[in-house]
Amino acid sequence: MDYAPLQETKIHGTATFPYSVYRGRIPEWMRSFPLHWHDDFELIYCTSGQIQVTLWGQAHTLCARDLIVILPHAVHSIEQSSTRNGKYFNIMFHPSLFKGAGEDPCYSKYVVPFLNGEKTMDCFYPAGSSFNQLVTPGVFSLYKHHRESYSTHELVIKSGLFLLLHHMNQYSAASTSEDRFLQLSYSRLKNALYYVRKFYDHDISIREVSEQCGFSESHFMKLFKEFTGTSFNHYLVNYRLELAAKQLSSTDYKVIDIAENCGFHNHSYFTRAFQKKYKKTPLMYRKSAQMEK
Repeated sequence: MDYAPLQETKIHGTATFPYSVYRGRIPEWMRSFPLHWHDDFELIYCTSGQIQVTLWGQAHTLCARDLIVILPHAVHSIEQSSTRNGKYFNIMFHPSLFKGAGEDPCYSKYVVPFLNGEKTMDCFYPAGSSFNQLVTPGVFSLYKHHRESYSTHELVIKSGLFLLLHHMNQYSAASTSEDRFLQLSYSRLKNALYYVRKFYDHDISIREVSEQCGFSESHFMKLFKEFTGTSFNHYLVNYRLELAAKQLSSTDYKVIDIAENCGFHNHSYFTRAFQKKYKKTPLMYRKSAQMEK
């Protein structure tokens, strides 16, 4: 079954100018954007309400005027914070926008260390923090000069991105050996997410998924919770429930068949788990989705 890709390979903007600005409303436009990663830098700015961004397993609640910086290859998700709605925009820009022709010393000095893990920075900057106040005028300039999901104001955009990169470097620090070791371990845990995506409709044991990552079962369970913010079993059930919700709203399949398709071989357990997550029975959820359409 098709579902949101774990590694996002979509080109944001155009192939020659990979830069985009998107607006989001949770839960009106989408209920969540599940765990994924990409090669782009990303900046998320909350304009009103609340949203939750989970980055490397740590959940951050963004309120109005808070922002978060997501470095390339970082695993993250976006979802509703508690029962509150939230509006935000996110700016996506590929590292290649900073690269000149041939050997570029500035690119090697200021961009590559973010890409290979030699340099890192704090990600969450609430309203009023020094970094937030420093970059917000430029962020709004970038937002102002976007058109749909691309821009024809390339010079303004590039100058704004280089200024943002300058501030990011000012607030960055060299990664410690512990940071790099943890990132390497987390990278291996991505295999578990791929395994779930491929075999979610099968019975999956901790033993077999830990083997995919090259860890013992106990070490896998510990790292996975740090990596995603939840236990593996909870992640697996939640993944299946989100697939089921998508099928309920977009197909006419029988509920019992959807449950089976998504790996729930006990129908009563599926109903209880679905109602706990969505506060509605599967049939009520389908009716609500049809009314919304």
